[in-house]
Amino acid sequence: MNKKILALILCMLLAILMFASNLIFPKTVECFNAGSQNIFANEIENSLTCKAGVVIEQNSKRVLLSKNIDDRLAMASTTKIMTALVAIENTKDLDEIFATDNRAVGLEGTSIYLRKNEQLSMRHLLLGLMLASGNDASLAIGYRVGDGNIDNFVELMNQKAQDLGLHNTHFDNTHGLDSKTHYTSAYDLAVITAEAMKNADFRDIVKTKFAQIPSNLEGQNRFLRNKHKLLQANMEGCEGVKTGFTDNAKRCCVTSCMRNGMRLIAVVLNCQDMFEESRKMLENCYQNYSYVNLLEANKYIDSIKIENGATESVKTYTKEAYYFPLKQNEIDRINCKIILKESLVAPVKTDEEVGEYKIYFDNNLIFSTKIYTIEGVEIKDYTQKLKDIVNNWY
Repeated sequence: MNKKILALILCMLLAILMFASNLIFPKTVECFNAGSQNIFANEIENSLTCKAGVVIEQNSKRVLLSKNIDDRLAMASTTKIMTALVAIENTKDLDEIFATDNRAVGLEGTSIYLRKNEQLSMRHLLLGLMLASGNDASLAIGYRVGDGNIDNFVELMNQKAQDLGLHNTHFDNTHGLDSKTHYTSAYDLAVITAEAMKNADFRDIVKTKFAQIPSNLEGQNRFLRNKHKLLQANMEGCEGVKTGFTDNAKRCCVTSCMRNGMRLIAVVLNCQDMFEESRKMLENCYQNYSYVNLLEANKYIDSIKIENGATESVKTYTKEAYYFPLKQNEIDRINCKIILKESLVAPVKTDEEVGEYKIYFDNNLIFSTKIYTIEGVEIKDYTQKLKDIVNNWY
């Protein structure tokens, strides 16, 4: 075979292999460099008096402050955060009136004083649950959503905990009265609350300071007052959530707070001065952390070459924005990697996935999102091909 022809064939094969490798092995671009330090160090942790406590940022779940966050402890009425979340997620109409189950009447502890044959809505019961901490309201909710079987509802609570990836939580009941296998951890409870705070109905209920629900059949008025003192005291950004107490659990408190777009969840378990401790933890975290925009929404990334296309390249972008809580001296611990295909073969669709944008804190992946094409590209038509041949010839 002629050597020139053989060389030409080898060159063509090499070009094909290089092109294929670009599609299979996309390029990686490193955006920043990062150091290595302890993520969760905080100077006030040693001063905490609670048996366990934590502050996390809602979206990233980053732990900003911690003490014994994985210890399994009794949780008292903070149980009702999961009760409310499961009820809301499994009820189509919160304002539908229905007959409450008579088995919910007369449970020990805090109560909204349900009577037999009452007609209430799920929203009424949720207000009674989260503001007045009604144990009877929790049972009425459980029977309603559990199709008359409270065990069905508790199973939904435990399934939700599994779905959230929690390993130190188990529910025996809807209300939080002491039970040997009814427990959670400070971190797990914060994650449950972070999930619940994504729901607008839950947020509206827990930040309600005062409410009135229908009187019972004996004519007793039901004026409800939220027991969360930081909410009642108008602490900046406080959105309430839930308190609890039993002889075993002692005083427990879960607080949500929103400032400058950053929502923090604070949990203290077995804590004598639960409100002051929660306030101190939240104020410290807001003083030391800012909510930093690490990725803008609809951010342009780069252009990719197009083979056999009506245009030579196509622009790419990411859709989601991403914020992360950082201390002032931590920005250099962030790095990002862009994994993007070198080239594409026409036709190309609009919003076609062509890569990934990854953000790391030290060596920990904290966020990943897809990279998409901004527009579509059609195959080059015959007229354009002919023009290319003529241009190349001359």
